[in-house]
Amino acid sequence: MTLYIKNMVCDRCIMVVKQQLENLGFRVDSIALGSAVVQPEADANQLSAISSALKLLGFELIDNEKDRVVQRIKDLIIEKVHHSDLSDSHLSFSDYLSDQLHKDYTYLSRMFSESEDTTIEKFIIQQKIEKVKELLEYGELNMNEIAWKMGYSSSAHLSAQFKTITGLTPSQFKASGHRQRKAIDKI
Repeated sequence: MTLYIKNMVCDRCIMVVKQQLENLGFRVDSIALGSAVVQPEADANQLSAISSALKLLGFELIDNEKDRVVQRIKDLIIEKVHHSDLSDSHLSFSDYLSDQLHKDYTYLSRMFSESEDTTIEKFIIQQKIEKVKELLEYGELNMNEIAWKMGYSSSAHLSAQFKTITGLTPSQFKASGHRQRKAIDKI
């Protein structure tokens, strides 16, 4: 049985969800951002118990197809932006999402916008800016390196987009001391 789970955004989330499912007596055959395959098949009472246990940890079971697709879009974007290097690939998110979900991008875009009140493109930008904030806080890379790593054409393009979203330039953000990062699952 495949369970679809909202708000799984990192390896720690995967670990916690797996542990919770095992504590409830399920064997976890596979688990990834946004889903877990468990045995045996859960009945209605067990699904309710899983739902309650996951809610305590900030996760939610997703029970309809539209929400599953929207969550899968988010998971794929988060995986690419936060857990891979965007520098080597000239990644077209529209092609990537279409290929991964085997659906037309126009359909995915419309579904996402109706559900989330924002576009896929704006969601990607928000995720990238949060990752840039993280990289700025670490202080290990300069702006050119961050721009390259995040797949921007230049540090000027990154800086302009960063200022549009945050109201601060990257250097102002770094110097401000009061970093205002958002949790990935709250974007």
